[in-house]
Amino acid sequence: MTAPPPPVPTSATSGTTVPGPGTRLRSGELRRQVAAVLADQAEVDHSPRNVARELGRSAGAVANALTVLVDRGEAARTSTTPARFRATPTTAAAATAAHTGGSGAPRRSPATAPPTTAPPAAPPDAEVVSGPLTRPNGQAYHPRTVAGMPDVTALRRLREAGVPALLYGPPGTGKTSVVEAAFPDLITVAGDGDTTVADFVGEYTQTPDGRYVFVHGPLIRAMREGVPLFIDDATLIPPTVLAVVYPAMDGRREIVVKAHGGEIVRAAPGFYTVAGHNPGVHGAVLSDALASRFAVQIQVSTDYDLATQLKIDRRAVRVARNLAARQARGEVGWAPQLRELIAFQKISDVLGSDAAAGNLIGASPEEDRDTVASVVRGVFGKPVEPLALGARI
Repeated sequence: MTAPPPPVPTSATSGTTVPGPGTRLRSGELRRQVAAVLADQAEVDHSPRNVARELGRSAGAVANALTVLVDRGEAARTSTTPARFRATPTTAAAATAAHTGGSGAPRRSPATAPPTTAPPAAPPDAEVVSGPLTRPNGQAYHPRTVAGMPDVTALRRLREAGVPALLYGPPGTGKTSVVEAAFPDLITVAGDGDTTVADFVGEYTQTPDGRYVFVHGPLIRAMREGVPLFIDDATLIPPTVLAVVYPAMDGRREIVVKAHGGEIVRAAPGFYTVAGHNPGVHGAVLSDALASRFAVQIQVSTDYDLATQLKIDRRAVRVARNLAARQARGEVGWAPQLRELIAFQKISDVLGSDAAAGNLIGASPEEDRDTVASVVRGVFGKPVEPLALGARI
C-alpha cells in the first residue's frame, strides 16, 4: 500500500499554502510570504527566526527578505539587537502583490519566452539591490560592485551557500558598514588581543541574589538564532581563542562549551560567519588556519568617488587620493579613508576647513606626518599646522 503524500505546510496566520523547505520559490515569492506573516500579525514584533519557523524556510533567507521589505518601505525594523520587524501600512499590499519579473513586466510562459544567455537569476532571498540601504544605526549605505553584483547581494548569496567571507582592508574603509547593510540580524564580536574564549561562548556570572548562572556569549546566540556572526578585527584575536569558532564554521556546525559542562550547541539554519581583517594594524596576523576557513576573501578600499558624492570638500578628497597613491608605492604607510574624510567634513562644518585640514595632519601617524603636511600644504595652497592649544585668552 502506497503511503499518502505528506501534507503541504500552510501559514498558521494567513492560511496560505507555503511550499516545503526544499521547494525553490520564484523570485520575490519568499518576500511576499514574509510580508503576509507580518501583515497578519501587524501588532507583533517579529524575529527572523520566528517567521522562518512559521514558513518552514531558513532564518537567513527570511532575514534577507525582511531587509528588502525594510529597504522598500514595506516593513519597519523596530529593534536591531535582537533584530525585530513589524508591519507598516504598505505591508499588506506587498503580501498580495502579483509576481512579476525583475523589470516589472509579467513573466512570460516557457513556450513564448525568447532564448537568453543571461546568468541564472539570483535566489529569491538574495535579490539584487538597486540603491542605498539603511544600516541598523540609521545611516545610509551605498552598495559597491563585487563579482559583477552589489556587494550586499554577494554577501547574502555567500550566506545562503554557506561560504564564509573575510573582508580585508585599512580601518575606515567600510568593512563593518557593508556587513551591517547586508545582514540586519547581525551579532558582532569586536576582536582585540585581549579577546578570550569566554567572549565568544559565555561564562558564569553572579546574580544579585548570589547565585552563579552561565550567560551564553555571542557565538552561541548567533548559532541558536540562525543569524550571522561578524568577527571584527579577527586577526587581532589570539589564534588559540579564535579556534573555538572553527567547528561551527565547518561541516560539523556545532561546538562543545567546555565551561558549561560540555554542553553541545548546534548551529540553526541561517548561521553564518563573516570576519574583518585590517592588514596594516600592528599585531594583526592572518594565520593559515584562519585564512583556510574563509574561502572568500574580499578587499575593501575607500571609494573616493563616493566621498565626492557625499559633498566632502574636494580638497580633502584630493589629499586622500594623493596619499593613497603614495601608500601604494610604499612611500607612506597611511592615507585617509572614508571615515577620516567624513570626520574632516564634520569638523570643517563646525571649526572651518583650515582646522579640519590641521586635524587631518594631527591624525596621521608620526612617521608619516611630514609627508601628510606637505601634501595638505600643496593642495590647500598654504601651510597648515596640526590642531593645538594656543596662548591663554
